[in-house]
Amino acid sequence: MSSPFALISLGCSKNLVDSEIIVGHMLAAGFGPKVEPEAAELLFINTCAFIDPAKQEAIDTIIAAGRARDAGDSPASQKIIVAGCLSQRYAKDLVGILPEVDVFMGIDRALDVATIAQACLDGTAERIYTTDVSTYMPDFSTTRFRLTHKHFAYIKVAEGCNHACAYCVIPRIRGRHRSRSQRNIIKEARMMVEQGVKEINLIAQDTTYYGMDKWETRAKKDSGVDSSRGESLSTLLRELNEIEGEFWIRVLYTHPAHWSDELIDTFAQCDKVVKYVDLPLQHISDDILSSMRRMTDGAYIRKLVTDLRERVPGMGLRTTFISGLPAETEEHHAELRDFMEEARFERAGVFPFSKEEGSLAAKMGNQIHHATKKRRANELTMLQSNIADEIGQEMVGQTIRVLVDEPGLARGMWDAPDVDGSIHVDPILPVGEFADVTIVDSIAYELFAEGAQEPDFS
Repeated sequence: MSSPFALISLGCSKNLVDSEIIVGHMLAAGFGPKVEPEAAELLFINTCAFIDPAKQEAIDTIIAAGRARDAGDSPASQKIIVAGCLSQRYAKDLVGILPEVDVFMGIDRALDVATIAQACLDGTAERIYTTDVSTYMPDFSTTRFRLTHKHFAYIKVAEGCNHACAYCVIPRIRGRHRSRSQRNIIKEARMMVEQGVKEINLIAQDTTYYGMDKWETRAKKDSGVDSSRGESLSTLLRELNEIEGEFWIRVLYTHPAHWSDELIDTFAQCDKVVKYVDLPLQHISDDILSSMRRMTDGAYIRKLVTDLRERVPGMGLRTTFISGLPAETEEHHAELRDFMEEARFERAGVFPFSKEEGSLAAKMGNQIHHATKKRRANELTMLQSNIADEIGQEMVGQTIRVLVDEPGLARGMWDAPDVDGSIHVDPILPVGEFADVTIVDSIAYELFAEGAQEPDFS
């Protein structure tokens, strides 16, 4: 097996880990990698299908690949294999609509990717390889080839989701929440640190629910079991913190409903856990949070934000909000705007509600006009931009710890890979290493340290 392959990975970091598994298995089977899709005999497109824009991006990418093949820009014999969430959810619907796709491969077939690829080349492959319900969970033993910089990596601590948020269909695509064992994760993290990784990013659909699915299983078997003694994000972070070496631990995708005093204390006490939390709040109005089925209310959210800031010195909060959920009034919108002004989140994104097919919210009455959703989202985005400018100016004169990603660019504790800002630093600082730099200027989420080259805005 030596046919060259290429991969286009769309979507979030959780999808990127799946892409790394695909690449790892293809390499292990003897297929040769190609950087450019146009040079490959096999082209994998790993897709996202979380919201309509993600689905459209995936379909546009597929169509573009097919046109490149038809135009002779790619080999005429090139096989296009579409993997990931789009295939998992829509393969049966798309098989007749996207004839350029040779194979649709679902999430649970990642370990079979080399066999499917060879069948595709041999002309014996089926058009669809999917399962009805996703149950797959990668672990330490899963073959994987990291696609990130050598100095940072993602560890998927769990797969699936048990929540029933009204706007979301992820549980239908990814299945129910299932956690890896803590021992398995620690083994992977230790190996990464030994390989020189300086930042470990823990990811899942809901990292704060890590281990809790096992509590539920134990409780069903024995009602007398004290579930609080099971593995949790707190126990995982404390054990990761004990691994020898200089590295950061970053936690992404934390659902606010599962935060506890113990977890807040863990963030405060573990020196390798960066003082940064990705905390998607989605709204602040009790009415909208209830409609969203978020398991939280405004008072709870305000207390959680206050506790995190007061009990974890230097904490930076990243959040997301959804604007324009059905029945959201101007009063609800104003409440969210006032909350953002009050909370002054270090990082925040605002997204207009996407009427996702199959979600509860898509069936709700009082849908908001798309122009109104866009106006409200833009207003909140502009507000957050002003807040980011102010916070950036407050950083001027401070000396902070950064991790250098490439010559002249670094990230601080408040900057997760690919989703947050950058810090412009002296180009001589070694890539993949920590450095202490003094901030001299800022533009919104972009900071500039001593020795940084002047930005070119031409």
